[in-house]
Amino acid sequence: MNVSAEEEWVFAYDRTWDGMLTAVFDAFVRRQFPVAFIGEGEVPPLFVRTHRVVTDEEKAGRVLRALRRKLSAGAVTGLATSLYSELPELDLHLFRFVCKALRAERSIETNFADADVLFVTDTYRKVLRERLRMMQFVRFQKTADGTYFSMIEPDFDVLPLVVPHFSDRFGEERWLIFDRRRRYGYYHADHRAVRVTFDEGAELFRLPDGRLGGAMRDADEADYQKLWRTYFKAICIKERLNPRKHRKDMPVRYWKYLTEKQEDMPAACPPSEK
Repeated sequence: MNVSAEEEWVFAYDRTWDGMLTAVFDAFVRRQFPVAFIGEGEVPPLFVRTHRVVTDEEKAGRVLRALRRKLSAGAVTGLATSLYSELPELDLHLFRFVCKALRAERSIETNFADADVLFVTDTYRKVLRERLRMMQFVRFQKTADGTYFSMIEPDFDVLPLVVPHFSDRFGEERWLIFDRRRRYGYYHADHRAVRVTFDEGAELFRLPDGRLGGAMRDADEADYQKLWRTYFKAICIKERLNPRKHRKDMPVRYWKYLTEKQEDMPAACPPSEK
């Protein structure tokens, strides 16, 4: 295929790690490097040509093996994890990071003077912080059928990253963690977690703060929530309140899904995990 060097190209891909690696493979084969990326189904900018990347495991595998010879295992994991940020501006930075790593004689993963390395690394760290927060702030409620339910709304798409934690911790239980913003969840039963979605009319979408009520909730759940709030108040030392630090450790945007924040609480209490 003849590709003009003067033409500007946009690559459209499925925003997966294998898709990005395939895009890198295509770029080297075509000898054409995109000026931007778009997701599948998005409208490309005017006056540029579009190459639609078809995710290919074999191509992706070849690039990945080469990348592992250039970067540490942790750095490669970081590149893949950064995609959970869903930031559209990440795509080009990530693509250029991978290309530079493949061309370099030594690892570039700590070269933070490079704008692409810095952006991708910073994004990866933000994703990991959000993952940690979800591990800390998930609050389960027991439903009438014995399933434990939690609703979350993270800044990044970190639910797949937190599922292994809860599968390990609550391996014997049936539970559902649902991402309200992205409208999907993971249901765990019989030591296995599967991704699930619900119809638009599902009652789940009528829970603005994720709180179960009426026939949906186990008969004893209200009492357990009251006990939890009582405990939370009891461990709060008012003389040591530090609202600024509290909001830093437990940002306000998460409060609507926290059991201990459903009633009037002191301005700041130490964050904890249920």
